[in-house]
Amino acid sequence: MGFMIRQIDPSAKFADEVSMEAIEAAVPRATVEAVVADLGVAEQRRRKLPAELTVLLTIAMNLFTHHPLDEVLRKLLQGLRFIWPEPDIATANKGAISMARYRLGAAPLVELFHRVCQPMATEQTPGAFLFGLRLMAFDGTNEDLPDTPENAHVFGRPGGNRGDGAFPQAKGFYLLECGTHAVVDAGFWPCRTGEDSCSHRLLRSVTAGMLLMWDSGLHSFDLAQDTRARGAHFLGRVPANVKFRPVWSLSDGSYLAYIYPSDYQRRRRGEHLLVRVIEYTLTDPALPGHGEIHRLMTSLLDPDQCPALELVCAYHERWEIELAVDEMDTHQKLAQHPLRSKKPVGVIQELYALLIAHYVVRHTMHEAALQAGLDPDSLSFTKAVSLICDAIPEFQMALPEQHDALYRRLLGDIARKRLPEREGRTNPRVVKRKMSNFRLKRAEHQHWPQPSVPFREAVEVSHRAAAPLLVMKPEPPFAYREAVPALK
Repeated sequence: MGFMIRQIDPSAKFADEVSMEAIEAAVPRATVEAVVADLGVAEQRRRKLPAELTVLLTIAMNLFTHHPLDEVLRKLLQGLRFIWPEPDIATANKGAISMARYRLGAAPLVELFHRVCQPMATEQTPGAFLFGLRLMAFDGTNEDLPDTPENAHVFGRPGGNRGDGAFPQAKGFYLLECGTHAVVDAGFWPCRTGEDSCSHRLLRSVTAGMLLMWDSGLHSFDLAQDTRARGAHFLGRVPANVKFRPVWSLSDGSYLAYIYPSDYQRRRRGEHLLVRVIEYTLTDPALPGHGEIHRLMTSLLDPDQCPALELVCAYHERWEIELAVDEMDTHQKLAQHPLRSKKPVGVIQELYALLIAHYVVRHTMHEAALQAGLDPDSLSFTKAVSLICDAIPEFQMALPEQHDALYRRLLGDIARKRLPEREGRTNPRVVKRKMSNFRLKRAEHQHWPQPSVPFREAVEVSHRAAAPLLVMKPEPPFAYREAVPALK
Protein backbone atom coordinates (compact mmCIF):
# COMPACT_ATOMS: atom_id res chain seq x y z
CA MET A 1 0.00 0.00 0.00
CA GLY A 2 1.32 3.43 -0.91
CA PHE A 3 1.31 6.59 1.19
CA MET A 4 -2.08 8.15 1.94
CA ILE A 5 -3.14 11.78 2.40
CA ARG A 6 -4.09 12.72 5.96
CA GLN A 7 -7.26 14.61 6.83
CA ILE A 8 -7.29 17.96 8.65
CA ASP A 9 -9.74 18.70 11.45
CA PRO A 10 -11.86 21.65 10.18
CA SER A 11 -11.60 23.31 13.61
CA ALA A 12 -7.78 23.23 13.64
CA LYS A 13 -5.72 26.41 13.43
CA PHE A 14 -3.27 26.61 10.56
CA ALA A 15 -0.31 27.79 12.67
CA ASP A 16 -0.80 24.91 15.13
CA GLU A 17 -0.58 22.29 12.37
CA VAL A 18 2.69 23.49 10.86
CA SER A 19 5.50 20.98 11.33
CA MET A 20 8.72 19.80 9.71
CA GLU A 21 8.68 16.07 10.37
CA ALA A 22 11.47 15.65 7.79
CA ILE A 23 13.92 17.22 10.25
CA GLU A 24 12.38 16.24 13.59
CA ALA A 25 14.75 13.30 14.03
CA ALA A 26 17.47 15.94 14.51
CA VAL A 27 15.39 18.85 15.87
CA PRO A 28 12.41 17.46 17.82
CA ARG A 29 9.35 19.72 17.87
CA ALA A 30 9.14 19.23 21.64
CA THR A 31 12.61 20.74 21.99
CA VAL A 32 11.63 23.77 19.90
CA GLU A 33 8.51 24.29 22.03
CA ALA A 34 10.51 23.88 25.24
CA VAL A 35 13.05 26.50 24.14
CA VAL A 36 10.29 28.96 23.22
CA ALA A 37 8.58 28.38 26.59
CA ASP A 38 11.78 28.51 28.67
CA LEU A 39 12.93 31.79 27.10
CA GLY A 40 9.49 33.38 27.31
CA VAL A 41 9.24 34.40 23.65
CA ALA A 42 5.80 32.91 22.97
CA GLU A 43 3.10 35.36 21.87
CA GLN A 44 0.15 36.33 24.02
CA ARG A 45 -2.12 35.91 21.01
CA ARG A 46 -1.75 33.44 18.15
CA ARG A 47 -0.36 35.02 14.98
CA LYS A 48 0.28 33.83 11.44
CA LEU A 49 3.93 33.46 12.43
CA PRO A 50 4.09 32.16 16.02
CA ALA A 51 7.50 31.76 17.64
CA GLU A 52 7.77 28.02 16.89
CA LEU A 53 7.08 28.58 13.19
CA THR A 54 9.53 31.47 13.07
CA VAL A 55 12.24 29.20 14.52
CA LEU A 56 11.51 26.62 11.81
CA LEU A 57 11.54 29.35 9.15
CA THR A 58 15.00 30.59 10.17
CA ILE A 59 16.29 27.02 9.91
CA ALA A 60 14.53 26.38 6.60
CA MET A 61 15.95 29.52 4.98
CA ASN A 62 19.35 27.78 5.16
CA LEU A 63 17.96 24.78 3.27
CA PHE A 64 16.08 26.74 0.59
CA THR A 65 19.15 28.86 0.00
CA HIS A 66 18.30 30.60 -3.25
CA HIS A 67 14.81 31.78 -2.31
CA PRO A 68 13.68 35.02 -0.61
CA LEU A 69 12.10 34.57 2.80
CA ASP A 70 8.49 34.78 1.67
CA GLU A 71 9.20 32.01 -0.87
CA VAL A 72 10.95 29.97 1.83
CA LEU A 73 7.82 30.24 3.98
CA ARG A 74 5.63 29.21 1.06
CA LYS A 75 7.79 26.12 0.42
CA LEU A 76 7.86 25.34 4.13
CA LEU A 77 4.04 25.32 4.17
CA GLN A 78 3.53 23.78 0.73
CA GLY A 79 2.33 20.36 1.86
CA LEU A 80 0.03 21.69 4.58
CA ARG A 81 -1.57 24.24 2.23
CA PHE A 82 -2.23 21.46 -0.30
CA ILE A 83 -4.41 19.48 2.13
CA TRP A 84 -5.88 22.42 4.11
CA PRO A 85 -9.70 22.71 3.94
CA GLU A 86 -9.42 26.34 2.86
CA PRO A 87 -7.56 26.08 -0.48
CA ASP A 88 -6.53 29.74 -0.76
CA ILE A 89 -5.13 30.28 2.74
CA ALA A 90 -2.50 33.03 2.62
CA THR A 91 0.97 33.07 4.17
CA ALA A 92 2.73 36.00 5.82
CA ASN A 93 4.34 38.66 3.64
CA LYS A 94 7.94 39.89 3.78
CA GLY A 95 7.23 42.66 6.29
CA ALA A 96 5.51 40.27 8.71
CA ILE A 97 8.38 37.78 8.39
CA SER A 98 10.96 40.46 9.21
CA MET A 99 8.96 41.64 12.24
CA ALA A 100 8.55 38.03 13.44
CA ARG A 101 12.28 37.33 13.15
CA TYR A 102 13.28 40.35 15.21
CA ARG A 103 10.45 39.75 17.67
CA LEU A 104 11.89 36.28 18.22
CA GLY A 105 15.48 37.48 18.61
CA ALA A 106 18.68 35.43 18.60
CA ALA A 107 18.55 33.74 22.02
CA PRO A 108 16.10 30.92 21.05
CA LEU A 109 18.30 29.84 18.13
CA VAL A 110 21.43 29.93 20.29
CA GLU A 111 19.73 27.86 22.98
CA LEU A 112 18.27 25.42 20.45
CA PHE A 113 21.71 24.94 18.89
CA HIS A 114 23.25 24.03 22.25
CA ARG A 115 20.44 21.62 23.10
CA VAL A 116 20.31 19.87 19.74
CA CYS A 117 23.80 19.86 18.23
CA GLN A 118 25.70 17.13 20.08
CA PRO A 119 28.31 14.57 18.91
CA MET A 120 26.49 11.86 16.97
CA ALA A 121 29.14 9.35 15.88
CA THR A 122 28.90 5.80 17.19
CA GLU A 123 31.46 3.03 17.26
CA GLN A 124 30.02 1.90 13.90
CA THR A 125 30.82 5.26 12.24
CA PRO A 126 33.92 4.79 10.04
CA GLY A 127 36.78 7.18 10.76
CA ALA A 128 35.15 8.82 13.79
CA PHE A 129 37.49 7.36 16.44
CA LEU A 130 41.23 6.80 16.79
CA PHE A 131 42.71 4.69 19.60
CA GLY A 132 39.24 4.76 21.16
CA LEU A 133 39.16 8.57 21.16
CA ARG A 134 36.53 10.66 19.33
CA LEU A 135 38.24 12.81 16.69
CA MET A 136 37.40 16.51 17.11
CA ALA A 137 38.81 19.65 15.51
CA PHE A 138 38.95 23.41 16.05
CA ASP A 139 38.84 25.95 13.23
CA GLY A 140 37.54 29.40 12.47
CA THR A 141 36.36 31.49 9.55
CA ASN A 142 35.09 34.99 8.83
CA GLU A 143 31.57 35.50 7.48
CA ASP A 144 30.72 38.49 5.27
CA LEU A 145 27.76 40.55 6.55
CA PRO A 146 25.52 43.10 4.84
CA ASP A 147 27.21 46.49 4.72
CA THR A 148 25.10 48.39 7.25
CA PRO A 149 26.25 50.83 9.94
CA GLU A 150 24.84 48.56 12.67
CA ASN A 151 26.77 45.50 11.51
CA ALA A 152 29.97 47.50 11.01
CA HIS A 153 29.68 49.00 14.51
CA VAL A 154 29.17 45.65 16.28
CA PHE A 155 31.36 43.28 14.23
CA GLY A 156 33.88 45.61 12.59
CA ARG A 157 35.67 45.27 9.27
CA PRO A 158 38.86 43.37 8.47
CA GLY A 159 41.87 45.61 7.98
CA GLY A 160 44.95 45.38 5.79
CA ASN A 161 47.57 47.34 3.90
CA ARG A 162 44.97 48.37 1.36
CA GLY A 163 42.50 49.66 3.94
CA ASP A 164 39.40 48.22 5.55
CA GLY A 165 37.46 45.39 3.94
CA ALA A 166 34.44 45.93 1.72
CA PHE A 167 32.03 44.20 4.12
CA PRO A 168 31.72 43.92 7.90
CA GLN A 169 32.61 40.43 9.07
CA ALA A 170 31.83 38.17 12.00
CA LYS A 171 34.44 35.80 13.39
CA GLY A 172 33.01 32.28 13.54
CA PHE A 173 34.81 29.58 15.49
CA TYR A 174 33.74 25.93 15.46
CA LEU A 175 34.24 22.68 17.32
CA LEU A 176 33.57 19.88 14.87
CA GLU A 177 33.25 16.11 15.01
CA CYS A 178 35.51 14.95 12.18
CA GLY A 179 33.81 11.63 11.41
CA THR A 180 30.38 13.19 10.77
CA HIS A 181 31.19 16.86 9.96
CA ALA A 182 28.78 17.83 12.76
CA VAL A 183 29.44 21.24 14.35
CA VAL A 184 28.80 20.59 18.05
CA ASP A 185 29.75 24.00 19.45
CA ALA A 186 30.37 27.41 17.97
CA GLY A 187 30.66 31.08 18.79
CA PHE A 188 30.55 34.34 16.83
CA TRP A 189 32.46 37.49 17.70
CA PRO A 190 33.74 40.72 16.07
CA CYS A 191 36.01 39.91 13.15
CA ARG A 192 39.24 41.02 14.86
CA THR A 193 38.76 38.72 17.86
CA GLY A 194 41.75 36.43 18.35
CA GLU A 195 41.19 32.73 17.76
CA ASP A 196 43.06 31.83 20.95
CA SER A 197 40.32 33.37 23.11
CA CYS A 198 37.64 31.74 20.93
CA SER A 199 39.20 28.30 21.37
CA HIS A 200 39.26 28.61 25.16
CA ARG A 201 35.55 29.48 25.17
CA LEU A 202 34.72 26.37 23.18
CA LEU A 203 36.67 24.08 25.49
CA ARG A 204 33.42 23.97 27.47
CA SER A 205 32.24 21.23 25.07
CA VAL A 206 35.46 19.19 25.12
CA THR A 207 35.16 16.12 27.33
CA ALA A 208 37.11 13.02 28.30
CA GLY A 209 37.44 10.49 25.52
CA MET A 210 38.12 13.09 22.80
CA LEU A 211 41.23 13.73 20.70
CA LEU A 212 41.16 17.45 19.88
CA MET A 213 43.13 18.64 16.85
CA TRP A 214 44.12 22.21 15.99
CA ASP A 215 46.27 24.11 13.51
CA SER A 216 49.57 25.85 14.27
CA GLY A 217 47.85 29.21 14.83
CA LEU A 218 46.28 27.87 18.04
CA HIS A 219 49.49 26.44 19.52
CA SER A 220 49.81 27.45 23.17
CA PHE A 221 50.71 25.98 26.54
CA ASP A 222 47.41 27.10 28.06
CA LEU A 223 45.28 25.42 25.40
CA ALA A 224 47.22 22.17 25.77
CA GLN A 225 47.06 22.28 29.57
CA ASP A 226 43.35 23.15 29.68
CA THR A 227 42.53 20.37 27.21
CA ARG A 228 44.27 17.83 29.43
CA ALA A 229 42.53 19.28 32.50
CA ARG A 230 39.20 18.35 30.87
CA GLY A 231 40.35 14.75 30.44
CA ALA A 232 40.78 15.02 26.65
CA HIS A 233 43.91 14.52 24.55
CA PHE A 234 45.26 16.85 21.87
CA LEU A 235 47.12 16.70 18.57
CA GLY A 236 48.26 20.00 17.11
CA ARG A 237 50.61 21.37 14.53
CA VAL A 238 53.59 23.35 15.86
CA PRO A 239 54.71 26.71 14.38
CA ALA A 240 58.19 26.84 12.91
CA ASN A 241 59.44 29.34 15.50
CA VAL A 242 58.71 27.08 18.49
CA LYS A 243 61.81 25.33 19.87
CA PHE A 244 61.76 22.07 21.81
CA ARG A 245 64.45 20.56 24.00
CA PRO A 246 64.03 16.78 23.64
CA VAL A 247 64.34 14.79 26.86
CA TRP A 248 63.91 11.27 25.48
CA SER A 249 63.66 9.69 22.05
CA LEU A 250 61.09 6.98 21.34
CA SER A 251 61.10 3.87 19.19
CA ASP A 252 59.01 5.29 16.33
CA GLY A 253 61.20 8.36 15.79
CA SER A 254 59.19 10.79 17.91
CA TYR A 255 60.54 12.26 21.13
CA LEU A 256 59.35 13.63 24.45
CA ALA A 257 59.81 17.25 25.51
CA TYR A 258 58.44 19.73 28.00
CA ILE A 259 56.50 22.85 27.07
CA TYR A 260 56.17 25.88 29.34
CA PRO A 261 53.86 28.90 29.67
CA SER A 262 54.98 32.14 28.04
CA ASP A 263 54.69 34.03 31.34
CA TYR A 264 58.05 34.11 33.15
CA GLN A 265 56.55 34.02 36.65
CA ARG A 266 54.58 30.90 35.84
CA ARG A 267 57.70 29.23 34.47
CA ARG A 268 59.54 30.08 37.68
CA ARG A 269 56.75 28.43 39.65
CA GLY A 270 57.52 25.26 37.74
CA GLU A 271 54.50 25.00 35.42
CA HIS A 272 55.24 22.61 32.57
CA LEU A 273 53.64 19.85 30.53
CA LEU A 274 55.18 16.73 29.04
CA VAL A 275 54.36 16.28 25.35
CA ARG A 276 55.41 14.08 22.47
CA VAL A 277 56.76 15.67 19.30
CA ILE A 278 56.55 14.01 15.88
CA GLU A 279 58.70 15.32 13.04
CA TYR A 280 58.05 14.18 9.49
CA THR A 281 58.54 15.12 5.86
CA LEU A 282 56.55 14.40 2.71
CA THR A 283 58.39 12.50 -0.03
CA ASP A 284 55.90 13.13 -2.85
CA PRO A 285 56.96 16.29 -4.76
CA ALA A 286 53.33 16.97 -5.69
CA LEU A 287 52.20 17.39 -2.07
CA PRO A 288 52.22 20.87 -0.44
CA GLY A 289 55.11 21.18 1.99
CA HIS A 290 57.24 18.62 0.16
CA GLY A 291 60.75 18.51 1.57
CA GLU A 292 59.87 20.65 4.60
CA ILE A 293 59.98 19.40 8.19
CA HIS A 294 56.51 19.31 9.72
CA ARG A 295 55.98 18.93 13.46
CA LEU A 296 53.05 17.71 15.51
CA MET A 297 52.64 17.89 19.28
CA THR A 298 50.42 15.48 21.19
CA SER A 299 49.58 14.34 24.69
CA LEU A 300 49.50 10.71 23.50
CA LEU A 301 52.93 9.70 24.77
CA ASP A 302 53.04 5.95 24.15
CA PRO A 303 54.50 5.04 20.71
CA ASP A 304 53.31 1.44 21.03
CA GLN A 305 49.65 2.35 21.56
CA CYS A 306 49.72 5.43 19.32
CA PRO A 307 52.28 5.09 16.47
CA ALA A 308 53.58 8.28 14.92
CA LEU A 309 52.43 7.42 11.39
CA GLU A 310 48.84 6.88 12.58
CA LEU A 311 48.86 10.29 14.30
CA VAL A 312 50.24 12.04 11.21
CA CYS A 313 47.53 10.51 9.02
CA ALA A 314 44.87 11.35 11.64
CA TYR A 315 45.97 15.00 11.67
CA HIS A 316 45.65 15.01 7.90
CA GLU A 317 41.94 14.25 8.48
CA ARG A 318 41.64 17.52 10.43
CA TRP A 319 40.95 19.13 7.07
CA GLU A 320 37.48 17.59 7.24
CA ILE A 321 36.49 20.74 9.14
CA GLU A 322 37.38 22.76 6.03
CA LEU A 323 34.89 20.66 4.07
CA ALA A 324 32.20 21.30 6.69
CA VAL A 325 32.79 25.06 6.48
CA ASP A 326 32.60 24.80 2.67
CA GLU A 327 29.28 22.94 2.93
CA MET A 328 27.81 25.84 4.87
CA ASP A 329 29.45 28.71 2.98
CA THR A 330 29.00 27.33 -0.54
CA HIS A 331 25.89 25.14 -0.45
CA GLN A 332 23.77 26.51 2.42
CA LYS A 333 24.16 30.19 1.78
CA LEU A 334 24.84 32.08 -1.41
CA ALA A 335 28.51 31.74 -2.31
CA GLN A 336 30.42 35.02 -2.50
CA HIS A 337 27.42 36.82 -0.96
CA PRO A 338 26.98 38.22 2.56
CA LEU A 339 24.29 36.96 4.90
CA ARG A 340 20.69 38.20 4.64
CA SER A 341 20.43 39.99 7.98
CA LYS A 342 21.02 43.73 8.15
CA LYS A 343 21.04 43.99 11.96
CA PRO A 344 23.41 42.31 14.47
CA VAL A 345 20.61 40.43 16.25
CA GLY A 346 19.49 38.99 12.93
CA VAL A 347 23.09 38.09 12.07
CA ILE A 348 23.51 35.97 15.22
CA GLN A 349 20.08 34.43 14.70
CA GLU A 350 20.87 33.57 11.09
CA LEU A 351 24.31 32.13 11.84
CA TYR A 352 23.05 29.77 14.55
CA ALA A 353 20.11 28.78 12.34
CA LEU A 354 22.65 27.98 9.61
CA LEU A 355 24.53 25.68 12.01
CA ILE A 356 21.31 23.93 13.04
CA ALA A 357 20.32 23.42 9.38
CA HIS A 358 23.77 21.99 8.65
CA TYR A 359 23.44 19.67 11.64
CA VAL A 360 20.02 18.51 10.38
CA VAL A 361 21.51 17.51 7.03
CA ARG A 362 24.54 15.83 8.58
CA HIS A 363 22.40 14.00 11.17
CA THR A 364 20.16 12.64 8.41
CA MET A 365 23.19 11.65 6.31
CA HIS A 366 24.73 9.86 9.31
CA GLU A 367 21.56 7.85 9.90
CA ALA A 368 21.38 7.02 6.19
CA ALA A 369 25.01 5.87 6.24
CA LEU A 370 24.46 3.67 9.31
CA GLN A 371 21.34 2.13 7.76
CA ALA A 372 23.30 1.28 4.59
CA GLY A 373 26.60 0.40 6.30
CA LEU A 374 28.47 3.28 4.62
CA ASP A 375 30.89 6.03 5.59
CA PRO A 376 29.01 9.38 5.92
CA ASP A 377 31.84 10.99 3.92
CA SER A 378 30.86 8.87 0.92
CA LEU A 379 27.42 10.50 0.61
CA SER A 380 26.58 13.69 -1.30
CA PHE A 381 25.81 16.68 0.91
CA THR A 382 24.13 18.71 -1.85
CA LYS A 383 21.88 15.79 -2.86
CA ALA A 384 20.95 15.27 0.79
CA VAL A 385 19.87 18.93 1.11
CA SER A 386 17.71 18.59 -2.02
CA LEU A 387 16.08 15.35 -0.84
CA ILE A 388 15.28 16.78 2.61
CA CYS A 389 13.68 19.86 1.03
CA ASP A 390 11.58 17.64 -1.25
CA ALA A 391 10.51 15.50 1.71
CA ILE A 392 9.13 18.39 3.83
CA PRO A 393 5.75 18.65 2.01
CA GLU A 394 5.50 14.86 1.72
CA PHE A 395 5.66 14.45 5.51
CA GLN A 396 3.05 17.19 5.95
CA MET A 397 0.61 15.43 3.62
CA ALA A 398 1.16 11.79 4.65
CA LEU A 399 -0.68 10.03 7.48
CA PRO A 400 1.27 10.34 10.76
CA GLU A 401 1.40 6.54 11.14
CA GLN A 402 3.28 6.36 7.82
CA HIS A 403 6.00 8.82 8.79
CA ASP A 404 8.42 6.08 9.92
CA ALA A 405 8.21 4.40 6.52
CA LEU A 406 8.56 7.76 4.77
CA TYR A 407 11.66 8.56 6.84
CA ARG A 408 13.22 5.18 6.01
CA ARG A 409 12.59 5.91 2.34
CA LEU A 410 14.30 9.30 2.72
CA LEU A 411 17.34 7.63 4.31
CA GLY A 412 17.46 5.11 1.49
CA ASP A 413 17.30 7.85 -1.13
CA ILE A 414 20.19 9.71 0.54
CA ALA A 415 22.26 6.50 0.83
CA ARG A 416 21.94 5.95 -2.91
CA LYS A 417 23.48 9.36 -3.68
CA ARG A 418 27.08 8.20 -3.41
CA LEU A 419 30.13 10.31 -4.17
CA PRO A 420 32.92 8.90 -6.35
CA GLU A 421 35.83 7.56 -4.36
CA ARG A 422 38.12 10.37 -3.26
CA GLU A 423 41.40 10.65 -5.09
CA GLY A 424 44.60 12.00 -3.64
CA ARG A 425 44.79 15.45 -5.15
CA THR A 426 46.10 18.92 -4.46
CA ASN A 427 45.63 22.39 -5.90
CA PRO A 428 47.81 25.50 -5.83
CA ARG A 429 46.73 28.19 -3.37
CA VAL A 430 46.33 30.92 -5.97
CA VAL A 431 43.44 33.13 -7.06
CA LYS A 432 42.39 34.94 -10.23
CA ARG A 433 41.65 38.20 -8.40
CA LYS A 434 44.41 40.75 -8.64
CA MET A 435 43.96 42.35 -5.18
CA SER A 436 44.66 39.35 -2.98
CA ASN A 437 47.28 38.11 -0.55
CA PHE A 438 47.53 34.89 -2.55
CA ARG A 439 49.73 34.65 -5.61
CA LEU A 440 48.11 35.44 -8.95
CA LYS A 441 46.86 32.43 -10.91
CA ARG A 442 49.00 31.96 -14.02
CA ALA A 443 49.30 29.50 -16.90
CA GLU A 444 51.62 27.14 -14.99
CA HIS A 445 48.89 26.63 -12.37
CA GLN A 446 46.37 25.23 -14.88
CA HIS A 447 47.77 21.68 -14.87
CA TRP A 448 49.14 21.36 -11.35
CA PRO A 449 51.07 18.10 -10.63
CA GLN A 450 49.04 15.60 -8.64
CA PRO A 451 50.19 13.19 -5.90
CA SER A 452 51.63 9.94 -7.20
CA VAL A 453 51.13 7.88 -4.02
CA PRO A 454 48.57 7.86 -1.17
CA PHE A 455 49.28 10.35 1.62
CA ARG A 456 50.23 7.59 4.10
CA GLU A 457 52.98 6.32 1.81
CA ALA A 458 54.42 9.82 1.44
CA VAL A 459 54.95 10.35 5.18
CA GLU A 460 58.52 9.86 6.41
CA VAL A 461 58.82 10.17 10.18
CA SER A 462 62.17 11.59 11.31
CA HIS A 463 64.08 9.38 13.76
CA ARG A 464 66.10 10.58 16.69
CA ALA A 465 68.93 8.63 18.24
CA ALA A 466 67.56 6.11 20.72
CA ALA A 467 69.17 7.71 23.77
CA PRO A 468 68.53 10.57 26.21
CA LEU A 469 69.07 13.91 24.48
CA LEU A 470 69.00 16.25 27.46
CA VAL A 471 72.00 16.21 29.79
CA MET A 472 71.34 19.38 31.77
CA LYS A 473 69.58 17.40 34.49
CA PRO A 474 70.43 13.69 34.17
CA GLU A 475 67.54 11.36 34.73
CA PRO A 476 67.04 7.68 33.93
CA PRO A 477 64.62 6.50 31.28
CA PHE A 478 61.21 7.06 32.83
CA ALA A 479 58.02 5.14 32.24
CA TYR A 480 56.17 7.53 30.00
CA ARG A 481 53.14 5.27 30.29
CA GLU A 482 52.82 6.48 33.88
CA ALA A 483 53.10 10.15 32.93
CA VAL A 484 49.56 10.22 31.52
CA PRO A 485 46.62 7.98 32.50
CA ALA A 486 46.30 4.97 30.21
CA LEU A 487 44.06 5.24 27.19
CA LYS A 488 40.61 3.84 27.72
